[in-house]
Amino acid sequence: MEQPEDMASLSEFDSLAGSIPATKVEITVSCRNLLDKDMFSKSDPLCVMYTQGMENKQWREFGRTEVIDNTLNPDFVRKFIVDYFFEEKQNLRFDLYDVDSKSPDLSKHDFLGQAFCTLGEIVGSPASRLEKSLTIGAFSLNSRTGKPMPAVSNGGVPGKKCGTIILSAEELSNCRDVATMQFCANKLDKKDFFGKSDPFLVFYRSNEDGTFTICHKTEVMKNTLNPVWQTFSIPVRALCNGDYDRTIKVEVYDWDRDGSHDFIGEFTTSYRELARGQSQFNIYEVVNPKKKMKKKKYVNSGTVTLLSFAVESECTFLDYIKGGTQINFTVAIDFTASNGNPSQSTSLHYMSPYQLNAYALALTAVGEIIQHYDSDKMFPALGFGAKLPPDGRVSHEFPLNGNQENPSCCGIDGILEAYHRSLRTVQLYGPTNFAPVVTHVARSAAAVQDGSQYSVLLIITDGVISDMAQTKEAIVNAAKLPMSIIIIGVGQAEFDAMVELDGDDVRISSRGKLAERDIVQFVPFRDYVDRTGNHVLSMARLARDVLAEIPDQLVSYMKAQGIRPRPPPAAPAHSPPQSPARTPPASPTHVHI
Repeated sequence: MEQPEDMASLSEFDSLAGSIPATKVEITVSCRNLLDKDMFSKSDPLCVMYTQGMENKQWREFGRTEVIDNTLNPDFVRKFIVDYFFEEKQNLRFDLYDVDSKSPDLSKHDFLGQAFCTLGEIVGSPASRLEKSLTIGAFSLNSRTGKPMPAVSNGGVPGKKCGTIILSAEELSNCRDVATMQFCANKLDKKDFFGKSDPFLVFYRSNEDGTFTICHKTEVMKNTLNPVWQTFSIPVRALCNGDYDRTIKVEVYDWDRDGSHDFIGEFTTSYRELARGQSQFNIYEVVNPKKKMKKKKYVNSGTVTLLSFAVESECTFLDYIKGGTQINFTVAIDFTASNGNPSQSTSLHYMSPYQLNAYALALTAVGEIIQHYDSDKMFPALGFGAKLPPDGRVSHEFPLNGNQENPSCCGIDGILEAYHRSLRTVQLYGPTNFAPVVTHVARSAAAVQDGSQYSVLLIITDGVISDMAQTKEAIVNAAKLPMSIIIIGVGQAEFDAMVELDGDDVRISSRGKLAERDIVQFVPFRDYVDRTGNHVLSMARLARDVLAEIPDQLVSYMKAQGIRPRPPPAAPAHSPPQSPARTPPASPTHVHI
């Protein structure tokens, strides 16, 4: 199911044994009185949530909120959606950072403090709202290795209290409706001395105890008292959790660069009222309570009008799979010389009689899961960066099975067999070019765009990419096709450039053209090398992390193309093929400030 940009979701807690969660819980994070680490402005906080494995007790990153500029009292919009197991102790850790650059490496940002609790502790608190002091202990945990490291390395004072974290939990309804709406405002109060206001809206849903939970922010409209905000989409469960009469509060602010946004006013509504659409019922007076108390003649601080409202049921990944969508899996393996001589044990391609090498482990971990979504189990397998016999030409797109007309191998075992055979016949060379294999799979994806097929390319590489500009262009072109790319980096190389291809934080672009979707997921293999030697568990985590974004990426493509799932056939053996239903493309999900 496609998650909006303000949600982070993944089943965690090492529940690899197949426990069935009681429900899904949405965790909202706020903080008060954080440490101020910036010299000339306030901190720019980010919250990172970790979960602890049931078996090895290792902390692993679960997700990150957005960064909020210039504030010591953030209310994060992005939520964490977790599976709740009543019968398990689900340990959580929340680390706060002051973000100083675009680097995803947390060690490059100032550590502001952390708090530990269990999911049951949050859920079991009054109104499921838990407040805890943030502290900088004598040690914090390295986000990559899970090992303790001195917290003072980030400028902290051991044991010092450094603000409060507020964690709220709410069980999610099963409502699958998504509301799409647009607002404008008229004659808002002028708040800026030298110009007009820079207004934006903040939406909150009410809780049973009378408090409010932030659920959406619009973009900022610069220098206007009569803004028209972009259309945005939000799941109905995020807006009111399926309760159509629950109060929705909307606050109007004037944006300020230093984060001290000026309050213009507020109004309340409900999903039921909004569902009436554009009408006299959905023109709201924006009221500033303090102003109203001071001025007898005060009427309002402007009005906000609902311009449009539509709702449709959200289609999920499984809806498409049930409707017959096939996932075409292709693997591309790095045969550059930096991998080392395959006949030597130091090589990343070395074939030990006792265990699989990193390439084979990564391929098997991902392939064994994804193969079940492809009925014919025939998978194209490519190599790049090698000299090929008999003439020694360098190729960045050669079939591992030697068949230029049909590079498909039968099952994961067939790919492994072709990979081992190639190692004996080709010469490792270079450079490390990705664009040819990306373009190869893109050609196949472009041939079938009716929703019946979706391509996933797995690239396993050891090195720094050589054709970054061409690869970025190939990915931007592929982003409009039914296709996703997984990159697994093996070995000890610096993979900083790969993070640029993974558009989680900054959407990839080429020649000024922005990718329509984020289709790349990158992980370093070394993060999943289990020190206990338990390859089964560590490879399961690898597969889970690299495949986690595929369902959202598939749904986002289908949605953009207006392709709805085919209904599951009543009698599979005799049902005739059906064309996918089409609807007009949905409005793009709004990007939050």
